[in-house]
Amino acid sequence: MGQFKLSTKSVVKKGNIVNKVDGAKNVKKFIIYRYNPETENNPCLDTYEVDLEQCGPMVLDALIKIKNEIDPSLTFRRSCREGICGSCAMNIDGTNTLACIKPINDIKGDVKVYPLPHLEVIKDLVPDLTYFYAQHASIKPWLETHTPPPPDREILQSKPERALLDGLYECILCACCSTSCPSYWWNGSRYLGPAILLQAYRWIVDSRDEITGERLDNLEDPFRLYRCHTIMNCTNTCPKSLNPALAIAEIKKLLVRRR
Repeated sequence: MGQFKLSTKSVVKKGNIVNKVDGAKNVKKFIIYRYNPETENNPCLDTYEVDLEQCGPMVLDALIKIKNEIDPSLTFRRSCREGICGSCAMNIDGTNTLACIKPINDIKGDVKVYPLPHLEVIKDLVPDLTYFYAQHASIKPWLETHTPPPPDREILQSKPERALLDGLYECILCACCSTSCPSYWWNGSRYLGPAILLQAYRWIVDSRDEITGERLDNLEDPFRLYRCHTIMNCTNTCPKSLNPALAIAEIKKLLVRRR
């Protein structure tokens, strides 16, 4: 029988109470995962108290307040603050979502904030998405045509053809869905995961693309596509309310039809 031994760094220890607010009536505790792989210290959970009367309504507002006013060493990604860029994807209150659109008041009790699960951590709440982006590049996320485009206009689509892209092009590659998928956790080196497969389907059904057969050939593999077992975590957690599981099912149907 095989034996597995967890790294000592896998043990998350109790951290410090970094900031304690006295006298405020509307205080929320934020318990935040802290880890710096450049040190010998184990990951820990630091606790910060935030006066919500002096803070914006979203979890990202609280993180920015903590970094600006309490602990400048706290590390996380953020950019647009509008749910568009996907930078601030993290695990909040047990669910993968975007910190910029997660209301603090929706969370009962303490706010627990972790990086996206099952990825290497660069520091604190910043996961390493290098391989995730490499997988995205592997599906050729751009139009490929063999027919020369018209010299005087764009390649046009009918309204029904354009409608096929709805629910697909809105994906912001935040990785919330892929990192919530058990199949991706265990087969991440070979299974593309829900985010990349949704993106793959977006180019497969684009009427302007002319390499549909090549795209389907690239996906017809026991691991790249067929590790999806319709667990539906991806659809449940998507902060843009998209349905990656449906896109994956549609790819499987296309492959069956052409046999």
